[in-house]
Amino acid sequence: MKLVPQSPDNQSIDFLNELNPAQKQAAMQVSGPVLIIAGAGSGKTKTLTYRIAYMLSQGIQPSSILALTFTNKAAEEMKSRIAQLVGDAKAKHIWAGTFHSIFARILRIEAEKIGYTSSFSIYDTDDSLSIIRQIMKDAGISAQQFTPQSVKSRISNAKNMMISWQEYQASAQDIHEKQTGLIFKEYERKLRINNAMDFDDILLNIIRLLTLSPDIKAQYQQRFSHVMVDEYQDTNRAQYIAVNILAGGHRNICVVGDDAQSIYRWRGADIRNILDFQKDYSEAVTVKLEQNYRSTQIILAAADSVISRNKHQLQKTLWTQNPEGDLIKVMETRDDREEAEKIMRMIQHELSNQGITEKDIAILYRTNAQSLSLEDALRSSKIGYTIIGGVSFYKRKEVKDTVAYLRLLCNPDDSESLMRIINEPSRGIGPTTLRKLNEFANLQSISLFSTFEQAATIPDLQKRAVQSSMDFTGMIHRFKDLKTSLNPHELAVEYIEATGLLRMYKDEDTEESLDRWNNIQRLLSNIAEELDKDPAMTLEDYLQLIALMSDVDESDMGRERIAMMTMHAAKGLEFPIVFIAGLEQGLFPMGRAEHDPEEQEEERRLFYVGITRAESRLYLSYAQRRYRFGELSFSAPSMFLKEIAPHTLEYVDSSIATAKRQSDYGMMQPPKPKAQKPTPFFDDLSGIDDSFSQIEPERTELRPGMKVIHGQFGAGTIQSLSGEGEKRQATVIFQGIGRKQLLLKYAKLQIDNS
Repeated sequence: MKLVPQSPDNQSIDFLNELNPAQKQAAMQVSGPVLIIAGAGSGKTKTLTYRIAYMLSQGIQPSSILALTFTNKAAEEMKSRIAQLVGDAKAKHIWAGTFHSIFARILRIEAEKIGYTSSFSIYDTDDSLSIIRQIMKDAGISAQQFTPQSVKSRISNAKNMMISWQEYQASAQDIHEKQTGLIFKEYERKLRINNAMDFDDILLNIIRLLTLSPDIKAQYQQRFSHVMVDEYQDTNRAQYIAVNILAGGHRNICVVGDDAQSIYRWRGADIRNILDFQKDYSEAVTVKLEQNYRSTQIILAAADSVISRNKHQLQKTLWTQNPEGDLIKVMETRDDREEAEKIMRMIQHELSNQGITEKDIAILYRTNAQSLSLEDALRSSKIGYTIIGGVSFYKRKEVKDTVAYLRLLCNPDDSESLMRIINEPSRGIGPTTLRKLNEFANLQSISLFSTFEQAATIPDLQKRAVQSSMDFTGMIHRFKDLKTSLNPHELAVEYIEATGLLRMYKDEDTEESLDRWNNIQRLLSNIAEELDKDPAMTLEDYLQLIALMSDVDESDMGRERIAMMTMHAAKGLEFPIVFIAGLEQGLFPMGRAEHDPEEQEEERRLFYVGITRAESRLYLSYAQRRYRFGELSFSAPSMFLKEIAPHTLEYVDSSIATAKRQSDYGMMQPPKPKAQKPTPFFDDLSGIDDSFSQIEPERTELRPGMKVIHGQFGAGTIQSLSGEGEKRQATVIFQGIGRKQLLLKYAKLQIDNS
């Protein structure tokens, strides 16, 4: 069977013949439940694209296909490729997008059925934190004792597990959980009053909608006769339930993913969703995509030797017809500064090769804090770089203010947006007036905007404040009435001009203020650009688009710059040359993985993701000592280095013989640091044990990896050493007890020579 792709040369191709046998099987299996296990670099996107094209060729209507992804970038790429095969007319009717964007689109249609209006706001993390801070302030809860970020995280985790505030309060044990329960209740009340949802609510409310009545559930099951889910290993509990409800009637569900790349446990992803798919759908057809098209044989062998250590996985064997490639280079360094210098020199060497440019290179690390020394080295060498996942355009203050104005125009009940911009620029509505208006709103259980409209009836408000409130609400109503006569771009331009925001920055006439003015203009231009792509777009559609934008979606990957990012941010990307820095025990894997098998497997999957980002060449580096949390800490090389097949590695620029390094990672002698005054670093420990007899302050023979015996805790292994003199410390893992941090001045450790 042949399709005529809408390509420039308009030549007919048999698209199924472009797939390998496993990909072809996956593309043609369009009925019933299907599990596609897609190994790294195995052509997953191509397979999904051709699968949808094949479905359309079989007469399945594009509007009945629901394809859920985790980034807008992935959805757009999928739709673009489909359009090349079957034409724009069909491709544009496919429901392809992120979980949040697709579900928000449905909720806009059905909002009234669950107690919202169709113009509800979507709050991002900053908006939610702002509400939580205010709730804590009003309740007299100390932000030092309980940080708003930790409260937000607990509330989000509860929502991901579909736990209501009532259930959370009922099960609260410690003071932190009890205080969070109180904040959770008020937070939900504020969202309702504001006609707003946070990201977690979008998932919860789609489930509410689908379970509201059998008729609604049947309606959407019939509308989406074929459901596809990309990156299924990253789904959380709420996403799992929503997807299975939608597929519950016809069971035409296809999930695609790689359990070896499940790296988001910390934000609610449940690897059991993909591991147990065949239990949920006993009749499921399983297809394994095992041919890798990205990496060399050496890189693939290294990745496979690492991930094979995980016990909980779906078995697969990746292979490739690519060249064998270069050995993976491992660099041992004294500290993080030398590590950065060596990486910089290797980059300069790579850039001297014909055809290699900055955009071909990526530097990956476990934590954001590692980027400082790397950035310094690159800057000193005038090598351009981009931080992926850094402060994005949409997070800048003036941009968020402009977006808040636009959200308020669409949804006047959005009190959070109103509070953000009411005095940007100043309108003479001071803190005392705002406090009285907020008190009235809380007393009447109405939105702040409604209170502004009733300002004349509120006692003790100054006439100027009343007039400013009325002028402000009048402006909003005036432009709200223009929504039907102006397109979104025209409306936004005239409205933002009227707010005085642009004039405020123009009048300041500083370099910073003019830069902010330009950023606002850039945002307004972006509305016009999006309108050109979709003439039917509303202002609400645009606000939803940018509210659900991810860091990867916002990143400018096309510039000639080296990409720097955490391993988590690298997922889904690929580069000819990759550096992975900081392969040290306690950093990668993180210290908490030492005695938690699930955490250790997650960290190993993260390392696997890092390795498989590389196409041609891979560099690994580690430092003997590194500043962490203000402390110069000695470390042993990562356990993951010992798990890599030795024949794939080449040690470069190392003071220790290659054969020695391949056979024994943990016995190196750390160099004595220069005199310093480090601050204690406890790595999640409650304190330092100092209850034992004194020994000499310096024990230069001690080193990471050494077996020791303690008078009370028994046999153990030194994980790391830090400090000097009387502050010399050892982190020791004791059998049956776990990690202890000991002052050598008192610990009286004995070397175990048995």
